[in-house]
Amino acid sequence: MNRNIMKLGIVLVVLYVALFAKLNWIQVVDKNSLDSNPLNTAEVRRDFNRPRGTILTADGAVIAQSVANPDTSSEFKRMRVYPEGELFGQTTGYFSFRYGSSGLERQYNDELSGSTFDQQIEGFGDLFVARENVGNVSISLRKDIQETARTQLGNREGSVVALDPRTGAILGSWSWPSYDPNTVSSLDKTIAETSWKMLNAAPGVPMRAHFYQDRYFPGSTFKVVTSGIGLQTGKVTNTEPVYPFTNGYTPEGTNKPIMNFGGETCGGTLPEILRVSCNSSFAQMGAETIGAVDMVAGAGSFGFNATVPIDMPDPVKSVFPTNVGNNQAKLAMSSIGQNDVQATPLEMAMVAGAVANGGVIMKPHFLFEVRNVRGDVVSSYTPSKWLTPMSSSAAATLFDDMVGVAKGGTATGMAIQGCTVGGKTGTAQLGTDPPKSHTWIMGFAGPPGKPPTVAVAVVVLNQSGGSEATGGRIAAPIAKAVLQIALAAQGGC
Repeated sequence: MNRNIMKLGIVLVVLYVALFAKLNWIQVVDKNSLDSNPLNTAEVRRDFNRPRGTILTADGAVIAQSVANPDTSSEFKRMRVYPEGELFGQTTGYFSFRYGSSGLERQYNDELSGSTFDQQIEGFGDLFVARENVGNVSISLRKDIQETARTQLGNREGSVVALDPRTGAILGSWSWPSYDPNTVSSLDKTIAETSWKMLNAAPGVPMRAHFYQDRYFPGSTFKVVTSGIGLQTGKVTNTEPVYPFTNGYTPEGTNKPIMNFGGETCGGTLPEILRVSCNSSFAQMGAETIGAVDMVAGAGSFGFNATVPIDMPDPVKSVFPTNVGNNQAKLAMSSIGQNDVQATPLEMAMVAGAVANGGVIMKPHFLFEVRNVRGDVVSSYTPSKWLTPMSSSAAATLFDDMVGVAKGGTATGMAIQGCTVGGKTGTAQLGTDPPKSHTWIMGFAGPPGKPPTVAVAVVVLNQSGGSEATGGRIAAPIAKAVLQIALAAQGGC
Protein backbone atom coordinates (compact mmCIF):
# COMPACT_ATOMS: atom_id res chain seq x y z
CA MET A 1 0.00 0.00 0.00
CA ASN A 2 2.78 2.41 1.01
CA ARG A 3 4.67 1.50 -2.15
CA ASN A 4 1.66 2.41 -4.33
CA ILE A 5 1.24 5.69 -2.50
CA MET A 6 4.94 6.44 -3.04
CA LYS A 7 4.66 5.68 -6.77
CA LEU A 8 1.61 7.91 -7.03
CA GLY A 9 3.48 10.65 -5.22
CA ILE A 10 6.43 10.38 -7.60
CA VAL A 11 4.09 10.53 -10.61
CA LEU A 12 2.38 13.63 -9.19
CA VAL A 13 5.72 15.33 -8.53
CA VAL A 14 6.91 14.56 -12.09
CA LEU A 15 3.66 15.90 -13.55
CA TYR A 16 3.91 19.01 -11.40
CA VAL A 17 7.48 19.65 -12.47
CA ALA A 18 6.54 19.09 -16.13
CA LEU A 19 3.58 21.48 -15.79
CA PHE A 20 5.74 24.06 -14.01
CA ALA A 21 8.42 23.82 -16.69
CA LYS A 22 5.88 24.10 -19.53
CA LEU A 23 4.18 27.13 -17.98
CA ASN A 24 7.51 28.89 -17.51
CA TRP A 25 8.55 27.99 -21.07
CA ILE A 26 5.34 29.51 -22.44
CA GLN A 27 5.53 32.61 -20.25
CA VAL A 28 9.24 33.29 -20.73
CA VAL A 29 10.67 31.62 -23.85
CA ASP A 30 7.58 31.66 -26.08
CA LYS A 31 6.18 34.98 -24.83
CA ASN A 32 7.50 37.20 -27.63
CA SER A 33 6.49 34.84 -30.44
CA LEU A 34 3.02 34.36 -28.98
CA ASP A 35 2.55 38.08 -28.37
CA SER A 36 3.65 38.91 -31.92
CA ASN A 37 1.30 36.40 -33.54
CA PRO A 38 -1.39 38.52 -35.22
CA LEU A 39 -3.98 35.80 -34.57
CA ASN A 40 -3.41 35.96 -30.83
CA THR A 41 -6.28 38.20 -29.73
CA ALA A 42 -5.99 37.61 -25.98
CA GLU A 43 -3.81 40.67 -25.41
CA VAL A 44 -5.93 42.84 -27.69
CA ARG A 45 -9.20 41.69 -26.07
CA ARG A 46 -7.69 42.51 -22.69
CA ASP A 47 -6.68 45.97 -23.89
CA PHE A 48 -9.71 46.73 -26.05
CA ASN A 49 -11.89 48.15 -23.26
CA ARG A 50 -9.03 50.09 -21.73
CA PRO A 51 -8.47 53.74 -22.61
CA ARG A 52 -6.00 54.03 -25.50
CA GLY A 53 -4.05 57.03 -26.69
CA THR A 54 -3.85 58.62 -30.12
CA ILE A 55 -1.19 58.42 -32.79
CA LEU A 56 -0.34 61.80 -34.33
CA THR A 57 1.89 62.88 -37.21
CA ALA A 58 4.62 65.51 -37.01
CA ASP A 59 2.29 68.03 -38.65
CA GLY A 60 -0.56 67.36 -36.21
CA ALA A 61 -2.82 64.90 -38.07
CA VAL A 62 -4.59 62.34 -35.89
CA ILE A 63 -4.13 58.98 -37.62
CA ALA A 64 -5.38 56.60 -34.91
CA GLN A 65 -7.70 57.18 -31.97
CA SER A 66 -10.31 55.50 -29.79
CA VAL A 67 -13.90 56.76 -29.75
CA ALA A 68 -17.06 55.71 -27.97
CA ASN A 69 -18.84 52.74 -29.50
CA PRO A 70 -22.31 53.87 -30.65
CA ASP A 71 -23.60 50.33 -30.06
CA THR A 72 -24.32 50.45 -26.32
CA SER A 73 -25.21 46.73 -26.26
CA SER A 74 -21.68 45.69 -27.33
CA GLU A 75 -19.19 44.22 -24.88
CA PHE A 76 -16.75 46.87 -26.11
CA LYS A 77 -17.36 50.46 -25.04
CA ARG A 78 -14.66 51.85 -27.34
CA MET A 79 -13.71 51.37 -30.95
CA ARG A 80 -10.44 52.14 -32.73
CA VAL A 81 -10.71 54.41 -35.78
CA TYR A 82 -8.25 55.72 -38.36
CA PRO A 83 -9.32 59.16 -39.66
CA GLU A 84 -6.87 59.14 -42.59
CA GLY A 85 -7.71 55.60 -43.73
CA GLU A 86 -5.31 54.05 -46.22
CA LEU A 87 -2.94 57.04 -46.20
CA PHE A 88 -1.22 55.72 -43.08
CA GLY A 89 -2.70 52.20 -42.97
CA GLN A 90 0.54 50.27 -43.48
CA THR A 91 2.27 52.32 -40.79
CA THR A 92 -0.38 52.54 -38.06
CA GLY A 93 -1.45 48.97 -38.73
CA TYR A 94 -4.77 47.75 -37.30
CA PHE A 95 -6.07 47.11 -33.76
CA SER A 96 -8.70 44.39 -33.94
CA PHE A 97 -10.15 42.11 -31.26
CA ARG A 98 -10.47 39.42 -33.96
CA TYR A 99 -7.08 39.67 -35.65
CA GLY A 100 -4.81 41.26 -33.06
CA SER A 101 -2.69 44.23 -34.05
CA SER A 102 0.08 45.25 -36.43
CA GLY A 103 2.32 48.20 -37.26
CA LEU A 104 2.70 51.00 -34.73
CA GLU A 105 -0.40 49.76 -32.91
CA ARG A 106 1.55 46.64 -31.98
CA GLN A 107 4.98 48.26 -31.62
CA TYR A 108 3.76 50.90 -29.17
CA ASN A 109 0.86 49.03 -27.58
CA ASP A 110 2.22 49.50 -24.03
CA GLU A 111 2.76 53.23 -24.54
CA LEU A 112 -0.69 53.76 -26.04
CA SER A 113 -2.41 51.81 -23.26
CA GLY A 114 -0.37 53.45 -20.50
CA SER A 115 1.24 50.17 -19.50
CA THR A 116 4.95 51.04 -19.53
CA PHE A 117 6.82 51.11 -16.21
CA ASP A 118 7.18 54.90 -16.25
CA GLN A 119 3.51 55.38 -17.06
CA GLN A 120 2.45 52.92 -14.37
CA ILE A 121 4.58 54.65 -11.72
CA GLU A 122 3.27 58.05 -12.77
CA GLY A 123 -0.25 56.66 -12.72
CA PHE A 124 -0.12 56.07 -8.96
CA GLY A 125 -0.60 59.79 -8.50
CA ASP A 126 -3.83 59.63 -10.50
CA LEU A 127 -5.49 56.84 -8.50
CA PHE A 128 -8.03 59.20 -7.00
CA VAL A 129 -8.42 61.39 -10.07
CA ALA A 130 -10.84 60.71 -12.96
CA ARG A 131 -8.07 60.77 -15.54
CA GLU A 132 -7.08 58.25 -18.21
CA ASN A 133 -3.55 56.90 -17.83
CA VAL A 134 -2.71 56.59 -21.53
CA GLY A 135 0.02 57.77 -23.84
CA ASN A 136 -0.37 59.81 -27.00
CA VAL A 137 2.30 58.79 -29.50
CA SER A 138 3.75 61.40 -31.86
CA ILE A 139 5.64 60.13 -34.90
CA SER A 140 7.96 61.62 -37.51
CA LEU A 141 5.71 61.06 -40.57
CA ARG A 142 4.07 64.09 -42.12
CA LYS A 143 0.65 64.07 -43.73
CA ASP A 144 1.70 66.52 -46.47
CA ILE A 145 4.58 64.27 -47.52
CA GLN A 146 2.34 61.18 -47.46
CA GLU A 147 -0.28 62.91 -49.62
CA THR A 148 2.36 64.05 -52.11
CA ALA A 149 3.81 60.55 -52.38
CA ARG A 150 0.34 59.04 -52.85
CA THR A 151 -0.60 61.55 -55.54
CA GLN A 152 2.68 61.16 -57.40
CA LEU A 153 2.74 57.35 -57.33
CA GLY A 154 -0.95 57.12 -58.25
CA ASN A 155 -2.26 53.63 -58.91
CA ARG A 156 1.16 52.26 -59.86
CA GLU A 157 2.51 49.57 -57.58
CA GLY A 158 5.56 50.74 -55.66
CA SER A 159 6.95 52.52 -52.62
CA VAL A 160 8.29 55.90 -51.55
CA VAL A 161 10.49 56.43 -48.48
CA ALA A 162 11.81 59.79 -47.28
CA LEU A 163 13.93 60.24 -44.16
CA ASP A 164 16.14 62.71 -42.37
CA PRO A 165 19.66 61.29 -42.79
CA ARG A 166 20.92 63.23 -39.76
CA THR A 167 18.56 61.51 -37.30
CA GLY A 168 17.02 58.51 -39.09
CA ALA A 169 13.52 59.96 -38.65
CA ILE A 170 11.19 58.63 -41.35
CA LEU A 171 9.33 61.55 -42.90
CA GLY A 172 7.27 59.65 -45.47
CA SER A 173 6.52 55.97 -46.10
CA TRP A 174 3.87 55.41 -48.72
CA SER A 175 3.28 52.22 -50.70
CA TRP A 176 0.63 51.14 -53.15
CA PRO A 177 -1.45 49.05 -52.87
CA SER A 178 -2.41 50.12 -49.37
CA TYR A 179 -5.51 49.45 -47.25
CA ASP A 180 -7.93 51.08 -44.83
CA PRO A 181 -7.42 49.66 -41.31
CA ASN A 182 -10.91 50.83 -40.28
CA THR A 183 -12.45 47.80 -41.97
CA VAL A 184 -10.20 45.20 -40.32
CA SER A 185 -10.61 46.95 -36.95
CA SER A 186 -14.40 47.16 -37.25
CA LEU A 187 -16.47 45.80 -34.35
CA ASP A 188 -18.93 44.47 -36.91
CA LYS A 189 -17.94 40.83 -37.29
CA THR A 190 -19.14 40.58 -40.89
CA ILE A 191 -17.26 43.69 -42.01
CA ALA A 192 -14.03 42.67 -40.27
CA GLU A 193 -14.05 39.07 -41.53
CA THR A 194 -14.98 40.01 -45.08
CA SER A 195 -12.30 42.69 -45.20
CA TRP A 196 -9.67 40.35 -43.73
CA LYS A 197 -10.35 37.65 -46.31
CA MET A 198 -10.47 40.12 -49.20
CA LEU A 199 -7.26 41.91 -48.24
CA ASN A 200 -5.33 38.69 -47.71
CA ALA A 201 -6.41 37.45 -51.14
CA ALA A 202 -5.88 40.77 -52.94
CA PRO A 203 -3.06 41.21 -55.49
CA GLY A 204 -0.08 43.11 -54.11
CA VAL A 205 -0.76 42.09 -50.48
CA PRO A 206 -2.10 45.50 -49.36
CA MET A 207 -1.62 44.87 -45.62
CA ARG A 208 2.14 44.38 -45.98
CA ALA A 209 4.18 47.49 -45.33
CA HIS A 210 6.03 47.20 -48.65
CA PHE A 211 8.56 49.95 -47.90
CA TYR A 212 10.32 47.80 -45.28
CA GLN A 213 8.70 44.34 -45.54
CA ASP A 214 9.23 43.71 -49.28
CA ARG A 215 12.47 43.65 -51.22
CA TYR A 216 13.16 44.03 -54.93
CA PHE A 217 16.09 43.92 -57.36
CA PRO A 218 17.67 47.37 -56.82
CA GLY A 219 19.26 47.54 -60.26
CA SER A 220 21.74 50.33 -60.82
CA THR A 221 20.98 52.14 -57.56
CA PHE A 222 23.21 49.45 -56.03
CA LYS A 223 26.13 50.99 -57.93
CA VAL A 224 26.22 53.58 -55.13
CA VAL A 225 26.98 50.73 -52.70
CA THR A 226 29.67 49.34 -55.01
CA SER A 227 31.15 52.83 -55.37
CA GLY A 228 31.14 53.32 -51.60
CA ILE A 229 32.90 49.99 -51.03
CA GLY A 230 35.51 50.83 -53.66
CA LEU A 231 36.19 54.24 -52.10
CA GLN A 232 36.25 52.92 -48.54
CA THR A 233 38.70 50.13 -49.34
CA GLY A 234 40.94 52.56 -51.21
CA LYS A 235 40.79 50.41 -54.33
CA VAL A 236 38.83 53.10 -56.22
CA THR A 237 39.30 56.87 -56.35
CA ASN A 238 37.88 59.56 -58.58
CA THR A 239 40.93 59.23 -60.82
CA GLU A 240 41.81 55.51 -60.70
CA PRO A 241 41.13 52.99 -62.16
CA VAL A 242 40.23 54.19 -65.63
CA TYR A 243 37.87 51.52 -66.94
CA PRO A 244 38.01 50.62 -70.63
CA PHE A 245 35.48 52.11 -73.01
CA THR A 246 33.48 49.11 -74.18
CA ASN A 247 29.92 47.95 -74.71
CA GLY A 248 30.17 44.97 -72.33
CA TYR A 249 32.22 43.06 -69.79
CA THR A 250 32.82 39.30 -69.86
CA PRO A 251 33.63 37.86 -66.42
CA GLU A 252 36.11 35.03 -65.98
CA GLY A 253 34.49 31.58 -66.29
CA THR A 254 31.84 32.55 -68.82
CA ASN A 255 31.58 33.64 -72.43
CA LYS A 256 28.40 35.64 -71.88
CA PRO A 257 29.12 39.37 -71.61
CA ILE A 258 27.32 41.78 -69.27
CA MET A 259 26.12 44.41 -71.72
CA ASN A 260 25.53 48.11 -71.28
CA PHE A 261 22.02 49.37 -71.90
CA GLY A 262 21.30 49.45 -75.60
CA GLY A 263 24.81 48.20 -76.38
CA GLU A 264 26.23 51.63 -75.62
CA THR A 265 29.94 52.17 -75.18
CA CYS A 266 31.08 53.69 -71.89
CA GLY A 267 33.99 53.69 -69.46
CA GLY A 268 36.37 56.01 -67.62
CA THR A 269 36.79 57.01 -63.98
CA LEU A 270 34.23 56.77 -61.15
CA PRO A 271 32.49 60.16 -61.63
CA GLU A 272 31.84 59.43 -65.30
CA ILE A 273 30.78 55.79 -65.00
CA LEU A 274 28.40 56.70 -62.16
CA ARG A 275 27.00 59.63 -64.15
CA VAL A 276 26.07 57.41 -67.11
CA SER A 277 25.52 54.24 -65.03
CA CYS A 278 28.00 52.10 -66.94
CA ASN A 279 27.27 48.39 -66.41
CA SER A 280 30.53 47.10 -67.86
CA SER A 281 32.67 49.30 -65.62
CA PHE A 282 30.83 48.55 -62.40
CA ALA A 283 30.72 44.82 -63.14
CA GLN A 284 34.50 44.91 -63.58
CA MET A 285 34.88 47.08 -60.49
CA GLY A 286 33.08 44.57 -58.27
CA ALA A 287 34.55 41.43 -59.83
CA GLU A 288 38.17 42.50 -60.30
CA THR A 289 39.00 45.78 -58.58
CA ILE A 290 37.21 45.15 -55.28
CA GLY A 291 36.83 41.38 -55.18
CA ALA A 292 34.46 39.01 -53.43
CA VAL A 293 35.67 39.37 -49.85
CA ASP A 294 35.41 43.15 -49.74
CA MET A 295 32.17 43.24 -51.74
CA VAL A 296 30.41 40.89 -49.30
CA ALA A 297 31.80 42.66 -46.23
CA GLY A 298 31.13 46.08 -47.72
CA ALA A 299 27.51 45.28 -48.58
CA GLY A 300 27.08 44.10 -45.00
CA SER A 301 28.48 47.38 -43.72
CA PHE A 302 25.68 49.17 -45.60
CA GLY A 303 23.04 46.99 -43.89
CA PHE A 304 22.61 44.13 -46.35
CA ASN A 305 22.10 40.69 -44.77
CA ALA A 306 21.26 42.39 -41.45
CA THR A 307 18.03 43.01 -39.57
CA VAL A 308 17.19 46.72 -39.70
CA PRO A 309 16.60 48.17 -36.20
CA ILE A 310 13.40 49.96 -37.16
CA ASP A 311 10.66 50.46 -34.57
CA MET A 312 8.15 48.37 -36.53
CA PRO A 313 7.35 44.65 -36.40
CA ASP A 314 8.92 42.04 -38.68
CA PRO A 315 11.35 43.91 -40.96
CA VAL A 316 12.86 41.88 -43.80
CA LYS A 317 16.57 41.79 -44.56
CA SER A 318 17.99 43.23 -47.73
CA VAL A 319 20.20 40.61 -49.38
CA PHE A 320 23.61 40.49 -51.03
CA PRO A 321 24.81 36.97 -51.96
CA THR A 322 27.69 35.61 -49.90
CA ASN A 323 28.50 32.65 -52.19
CA VAL A 324 30.35 34.68 -54.82
CA GLY A 325 33.93 33.78 -53.91
CA ASN A 326 34.39 31.29 -56.73
CA ASN A 327 31.86 32.73 -59.14
CA GLN A 328 33.14 35.88 -60.81
CA ALA A 329 30.14 36.09 -63.14
CA LYS A 330 27.73 36.11 -60.19
CA LEU A 331 29.87 38.67 -58.37
CA ALA A 332 29.95 40.91 -61.44
CA MET A 333 26.16 40.78 -61.85
CA SER A 334 25.64 41.34 -58.12
CA SER A 335 27.88 44.41 -58.25
CA ILE A 336 25.37 46.12 -60.55
CA GLY A 337 22.36 45.16 -58.41
CA GLN A 338 21.25 42.11 -60.38
CA ASN A 339 21.37 38.33 -59.78
CA ASP A 340 20.39 37.58 -56.15
CA VAL A 341 20.69 41.14 -54.81
CA GLN A 342 17.46 42.41 -53.28
CA ALA A 343 16.76 45.54 -51.27
CA THR A 344 13.87 47.18 -49.49
CA PRO A 345 13.06 50.78 -50.43
CA LEU A 346 14.00 51.72 -46.86
CA GLU A 347 17.46 50.18 -47.32
CA MET A 348 18.15 52.21 -50.44
CA ALA A 349 16.96 55.40 -48.72
CA MET A 350 19.43 54.61 -45.92
CA VAL A 351 22.23 54.08 -48.48
CA ALA A 352 21.53 57.56 -49.85
CA GLY A 353 21.38 58.80 -46.27
CA ALA A 354 24.83 57.36 -45.54
CA VAL A 355 26.34 59.40 -48.38
CA ALA A 356 24.48 62.49 -47.19
CA ASN A 357 25.43 62.02 -43.53
CA GLY A 358 29.18 61.73 -43.79
CA GLY A 359 29.22 57.94 -44.08
CA VAL A 360 26.95 57.20 -41.10
CA ILE A 361 23.62 55.36 -41.24
CA MET A 362 21.34 56.36 -38.36
CA LYS A 363 18.80 53.91 -36.92
CA PRO A 364 15.54 54.46 -38.84
CA HIS A 365 12.58 55.28 -36.62
CA PHE A 366 9.03 56.61 -36.48
CA LEU A 367 8.72 57.54 -32.81
CA PHE A 368 9.17 61.16 -31.84
CA GLU A 369 7.73 61.26 -28.32
CA VAL A 370 5.05 59.97 -25.98
CA ARG A 371 2.94 62.37 -23.93
CA ASN A 372 0.39 61.68 -21.21
CA VAL A 373 -3.12 63.08 -21.19
CA ARG A 374 -1.89 66.22 -19.40
CA GLY A 375 0.52 66.87 -22.27
CA ASP A 376 3.67 66.05 -20.32
CA VAL A 377 6.45 64.24 -22.19
CA VAL A 378 6.72 60.69 -20.83
CA SER A 379 9.47 59.56 -23.18
CA SER A 380 11.14 60.72 -26.39
CA TYR A 381 13.33 59.15 -29.04
CA THR A 382 17.07 59.80 -28.99
CA PRO A 383 18.71 59.38 -32.44
CA SER A 384 21.56 56.88 -32.56
CA LYS A 385 24.00 55.47 -35.09
CA TRP A 386 23.49 52.07 -36.66
CA LEU A 387 26.32 51.56 -39.16
CA THR A 388 29.31 53.46 -40.54
CA PRO A 389 30.03 51.99 -43.99
CA MET A 390 32.26 54.86 -45.13
CA SER A 391 34.71 57.37 -43.74
CA SER A 392 33.73 61.01 -44.00
CA SER A 393 36.24 61.52 -46.82
CA ALA A 394 34.92 58.56 -48.84
CA ALA A 395 31.36 59.79 -48.31
CA ALA A 396 32.34 63.31 -49.41
CA THR A 397 33.78 61.96 -52.67
CA LEU A 398 30.69 59.89 -53.39
CA PHE A 399 28.51 62.87 -52.43
CA ASP A 400 30.13 65.00 -55.16
CA ASP A 401 29.80 62.16 -57.67
CA MET A 402 26.07 61.74 -56.96
CA VAL A 403 25.56 65.49 -57.28
CA GLY A 404 27.14 65.14 -60.70
CA VAL A 405 24.58 62.47 -61.63
CA ALA A 406 21.73 64.87 -60.74
CA LYS A 407 23.36 67.77 -62.58
CA GLY A 408 24.26 66.06 -65.82
CA GLY A 409 23.55 62.34 -65.68
CA THR A 410 20.65 59.93 -65.44
CA ALA A 411 19.10 61.66 -62.37
CA THR A 412 18.59 65.17 -63.76
CA GLY A 413 14.83 64.70 -63.33
CA MET A 414 15.13 65.11 -59.55
CA ALA A 415 17.19 68.33 -59.63
CA ILE A 416 15.66 71.20 -57.62
CA GLN A 417 16.63 74.79 -58.33
CA GLY A 418 18.38 76.44 -55.40
CA CYS A 419 19.10 73.13 -53.63
CA THR A 420 22.01 70.71 -53.65
CA VAL A 421 20.69 67.41 -54.99
CA GLY A 422 22.44 64.11 -55.56
CA GLY A 423 20.91 60.97 -57.01
CA LYS A 424 21.18 57.66 -58.77
CA THR A 425 18.67 55.92 -61.00
CA GLY A 426 18.15 52.21 -61.38
CA THR A 427 16.33 49.87 -63.74
CA ALA A 428 16.01 46.24 -62.72
CA GLN A 429 15.05 44.40 -65.90
CA LEU A 430 12.38 41.72 -65.52
CA GLY A 431 12.06 40.57 -69.13
CA THR A 432 12.55 41.62 -72.71
CA ASP A 433 9.37 40.54 -74.49
CA PRO A 434 7.99 43.12 -73.93
CA PRO A 435 10.61 45.01 -71.87
CA LYS A 436 9.48 45.37 -68.24
CA SER A 437 11.40 46.61 -65.23
CA HIS A 438 11.33 47.88 -61.66
CA THR A 439 12.31 51.53 -61.93
CA TRP A 440 14.24 53.18 -59.11
CA ILE A 441 15.71 56.43 -58.00
CA MET A 442 17.42 57.32 -54.74
CA GLY A 443 19.23 60.39 -53.52
CA PHE A 444 19.34 63.35 -51.17
CA ALA A 445 18.77 67.10 -51.08
CA GLY A 446 19.45 70.09 -48.87
CA PRO A 447 20.57 73.71 -48.72
CA PRO A 448 23.75 74.56 -50.67
CA GLY A 449 26.90 74.30 -48.60
CA LYS A 450 25.19 72.40 -45.78
CA PRO A 451 24.61 68.70 -45.04
CA PRO A 452 21.53 67.34 -46.85
CA THR A 453 18.41 67.18 -44.71
CA VAL A 454 16.30 64.68 -46.71
CA ALA A 455 17.14 61.33 -48.32
CA VAL A 456 14.68 59.52 -50.55
CA ALA A 457 14.15 56.25 -52.40
CA VAL A 458 11.42 55.48 -54.91
CA VAL A 459 10.62 52.22 -56.67
CA VAL A 460 7.85 51.82 -59.24
CA LEU A 461 7.22 48.20 -60.10
CA ASN A 462 6.59 46.40 -63.40
CA GLN A 463 6.95 49.38 -65.72
CA SER A 464 7.28 49.29 -69.49
CA GLY A 465 10.78 49.86 -70.78
CA GLY A 466 14.16 48.53 -69.84
CA SER A 467 16.73 51.28 -70.33
CA GLU A 468 18.53 53.26 -67.63
CA ALA A 469 16.51 56.29 -68.68
CA THR A 470 13.33 54.56 -67.48
CA GLY A 471 14.16 55.20 -63.81
CA GLY A 472 14.85 58.86 -64.50
CA ARG A 473 11.65 59.25 -66.48
CA ILE A 474 9.26 57.43 -64.13
CA ALA A 475 10.69 57.55 -60.61
CA ALA A 476 12.54 60.89 -60.65
CA PRO A 477 9.45 63.17 -60.76
CA ILE A 478 8.03 61.35 -57.73
CA ALA A 479 11.25 61.79 -55.77
CA LYS A 480 11.54 65.44 -56.74
CA ALA A 481 8.00 66.28 -55.59
CA VAL A 482 8.50 64.50 -52.26
CA LEU A 483 11.86 66.21 -51.70
CA GLN A 484 10.34 69.61 -52.40
CA ILE A 485 7.55 69.14 -49.84
CA ALA A 486 9.92 67.73 -47.23
CA LEU A 487 12.41 70.55 -47.72
CA ALA A 488 9.66 73.16 -47.54
CA ALA A 489 8.53 71.69 -44.20
CA GLN A 490 12.09 72.14 -42.92
CA GLY A 491 12.28 75.75 -44.06
CA GLY A 492 13.43 75.21 -47.64
CA CYS A 493 16.84 75.51 -49.24
